[in-house]
Amino acid sequence: MSYIDISGLQFTYEDLVMRFDVEVEQGEVMAVIGPSGAGKSTLLALIGGFETPQAGRILIDGVDITSLAPDARPVTTLFQDHNLFAHLSVVQNVGLGLHPGLRLSAAEREQVAWALGEVGLTGFEDRLPGQLSGGERQRVAIARCILRKRPVLMLDEAFAALGPALRREMLQLVLSLKVQNGLTVLMVTHDPADAAFAAGSTSFIAAGQVVLSGPTAAVLASTNPAIRDYLGT
Repeated sequence: MSYIDISGLQFTYEDLVMRFDVEVEQGEVMAVIGPSGAGKSTLLALIGGFETPQAGRILIDGVDITSLAPDARPVTTLFQDHNLFAHLSVVQNVGLGLHPGLRLSAAEREQVAWALGEVGLTGFEDRLPGQLSGGERQRVAIARCILRKRPVLMLDEAFAALGPALRREMLQLVLSLKVQNGLTVLMVTHDPADAAFAAGSTSFIAAGQVVLSGPTAAVLASTNPAIRDYLGT
């Protein structure tokens, strides 16, 4: 059994019936690519508990999490909109990952300092989001994610608004954090170059179905017509 085992997961949006079957190995980075509206973000929302499937199940490390509340699942999600509060400092925005009221113990404040160190933001504690670059704001959001210490990190087009160089820098940071913290990563992206750079495996989704899943190089080189159309080759 794979570390993440998604079988027969069904969800209907308007007139599109989606069905997902996906397996992800522990410690792996899997990219999820495909056309707009194919169901990529819906898959992550189902895993995260933000949408409720009509059938199927989600297992993580052998545990069925299908009916668990979002905060009870061993996953955390980083979105393109990093949801930083403009009036809160860096250290406060990160601390929200532990306590929504920011009533942190000394030990929890040490954890926040650790997370900021992990993403290279030691010394930025008192700055406001408006005083940060786009990449630095994403680092704050990543710090808040890893602070929760969930074994599965999901990126929902998290770096889509960044330029190529900065996006590559953020992906490299995620890869480093994956190794240091033993994470398994699911990454929705529109850019096949992101998958080629960061993901050992890739799932291609079209019309709510997993068309092909496997090693990234093999998926991107597939002769499947849907994949070739998507890649423009």
